[in-house]
Parts: sequence; structure tokens; C-alpha cells
Amino acid sequence: MSKSISILTLVAMMLAGIGASSAQQIHLPPAVSQSQGMGNVPVTTGSEVQRKQAIAANLQRQAEMKRDGEKLAQLTQELNDYLQSKGEGVMSVDALKKAEQIEKLAHSVKSKMKQSF
Repeated sequence: MSKSISILTLVAMMLAGIGASSAQQIHLPPAVSQSQGMGNVPVTTGSEVQRKQAIAANLQRQAEMKRDGEKLAQLTQELNDYLQSKGEGVMSVDALKKAEQIEKLAHSVKSKMKQSF
């Protein structure tokens, strides 16, 4: 008799498990399911988001221009010092590379100055 009770208990538990698994439950993380602090979420419109993105892009562009300008000044000074020390004659490959870097940085700064957000 105890064997049949054990079998019936096992069958009942399996049927209960099947019934529970067939009901679809959505398991959410605790922060979402409990909704704590969700009442005060700031809602921003598309124009506000775009304005904030434009401000951030402008600040990044200004920081890049400042960094490029400082590098430009450094390379220009190094090239000027080299030219003053060597005088006339053939320029080294390093000096030509610095001149090319100066040209690229100057173009980069100029194009960033033309951008507007």
C-alpha cells in the first residue's frame, strides 16, 4: 500500500510540475518586476535628446581641435628648430614627415572648424 501511495504521490507531483510549466511566466530582474524607483523616470523628447547629443558632439570636436592645435604647435616648433640648426641643404626624412604631419593636422583643424552642430 505504501508503494502505491508513493507512486500516486510521484504521479501527482509530475502532473503538478507539468501544469506549472505549461503556464507561461515571465521572469524579470528584481528591479523591473518590483518597479522600485520607476515612477520618477525622466521622459525626454527627441529634440531634447538631439540637443544633448549635439552639445556633446560639439564639446568633443572642440577638445579634438585643441589637442590637434597643441600637436600642430609642437610639430611646427620642432620643424622650425631643425631648420634653424641645419641651415640650407638637404632635409632629412624625419623633417619631411613632420611637415606632412603638420599639413594633415592643419587640414583636420580647418575641417573641424567648418563643422557646425
